[in-house]
Amino acid sequence: MRIEFTLSKRVAPERFLGTRHRALAIRDELESLLAKHGEVVLDFTGVEATQSFLDELLGVLALERGPNIVERLVFRGCSEDVKETINFVLSDRIEQYKQNQPAH
Repeated sequence: MRIEFTLSKRVAPERFLGTRHRALAIRDELESLLAKHGEVVLDFTGVEATQSFLDELLGVLALERGPNIVERLVFRGCSEDVKETINFVLSDRIEQYKQNQPAH
C-alpha cells in the first residue's frame, strides 16, 4: 500500500528546509510511515531543501537501513536542485552503507 507524505503540509508555513534538526522529526514520521506502508510518496511540491536537510532526512535513513529502503520511496514535485541533491545524498550514503558491510 502506498501513502502520500506531503512536506509542505508538515512544515507550513515554511517553504525552505535547511537544517538537520528540522529533518529529525520529519524522518521519525517518515520511518513510522515506512513501518506501516509498502511505499511512501514524498511530495516536495512548494518546498526547497538544503543538502544538510536531505542528508538527515534521507541519507541517514539509507545509511542505517540500506539501499532497499530507498526503493520504497517515490519522489514527487521536486525542483531540479532538490532532485540533484537527493541523487547525490543517496548515492553517497548508499556507497558508504555498502563499504560498511562485512565481506562475504
